[in-house]
Amino acid sequence: MRVLVVGSGGREHALVYKLSRSPRLTRLFCAPGNAGICSLAECVDVSPEDIPGLLALAQRERIDLTVVGPEAPLCKGITDIFRKEGLRIFGPSQRAAELEGSKTFAKNLMGRYLIPTAQARSFRRAEEARRYVRDSENLPVVVKASGLAAGKGVSVCATLDEADTAIDDCLKLGKFGDAGSEILIEDFLEGEEASILALTDGKTIATLEPSQDHKAALDDDKGPNTGGMGAYSPAPIVSPALLNTVEREIVVPVVHAMNRTGRSFQGVLYAGLMVSGSGAKVLEFNVRFGDPETQPLLLRLKTDLLDLLDAVVDGRLDEMSLEWDPRPAVCVVLTSEGYPGRYRKGDEIHGLDRVETSPDLQVFHSGTARVGGRVVTSGGRVLSVTALGDTLESARERVYEAVSGIEFAGRHFRTDIAAKGLQHLC
Repeated sequence: MRVLVVGSGGREHALVYKLSRSPRLTRLFCAPGNAGICSLAECVDVSPEDIPGLLALAQRERIDLTVVGPEAPLCKGITDIFRKEGLRIFGPSQRAAELEGSKTFAKNLMGRYLIPTAQARSFRRAEEARRYVRDSENLPVVVKASGLAAGKGVSVCATLDEADTAIDDCLKLGKFGDAGSEILIEDFLEGEEASILALTDGKTIATLEPSQDHKAALDDDKGPNTGGMGAYSPAPIVSPALLNTVEREIVVPVVHAMNRTGRSFQGVLYAGLMVSGSGAKVLEFNVRFGDPETQPLLLRLKTDLLDLLDAVVDGRLDEMSLEWDPRPAVCVVLTSEGYPGRYRKGDEIHGLDRVETSPDLQVFHSGTARVGGRVVTSGGRVLSVTALGDTLESARERVYEAVSGIEFAGRHFRTDIAAKGLQHLC
């Protein structure tokens, strides 16, 4: 099969890596790709949001399957456009992608179908939002941009001043553009986050192994929210019993709800959860593979990824089974100085040639580019170093040993990825 992967991050590098190992693959393209992806696929300089350009590329290269990594093209309707032209594509329709594209839509759907989540209200006027926070006297609260903000439009506010700032950032200052023209003010949930991803063709659901992302920029979950600073799988906080409950009370109901509202969902459904002693509640839904959860998940996945994605597109997921490497995997993200705010670009990355990659250790590129013979930083998240180990502790040791050999100016990373998992295992 001739396959096109859309995107340029660590998630897409992991997808390319896994797809490249399929015996069914004949040719692999990525648009636009990055400095790491180009060693595995033919990179074509087309933006993920240039849907006419992607369509022309798929038609020109006679692509058999397109796999969409990021959320923006899904929310813009790339799946509908490709299918109208008779092209096979993995990802939900534009109407189904609203589950991520509008947090207000997702929250209303969960309320209607009794899917456990925090109480919330939506606002478009800053004055009304401020009045609601003051009248509710329910600090802390969470202020969320309703639209797509690359994981950065969420603020946990412990004081009224913090809430006012977060509200104004969205509704007055336009910090997140159109994504912040509507906001949600949500009750704060205490607990520990976990990520559950599930493949579905709209009829059959295949839940992936649980994982845990680390969204805060600094150790101990301090600092601003990012797109993700690291992840590991499996996540011990999600016991088999809890996973069964999440499937029964969250994953299955939302797929059925989407079907009943005429938005049949085919692709990968991502449920971001808050887990506490009382169970799990939904923080957010995404409509694509998570980044960086995909990196450790795909390192552990033993089933042919191309077979799985192909089955979803054809409505044959019931014929497939998932096989996992039982060993844990840990991913640590290296970022540029200043991320998630304004960050440096163009710094040369040293030490990549000293990392001995293998099926048990991979350096997935996120924000990198080739300039002459050099690999340089080109994004906020630069690399996702991912390793398998016989135990969670040995996987952590292996990944941080590899991280220590990679250097670039302003390099930053969290030193506590998967530490929570170790605490649960004690």
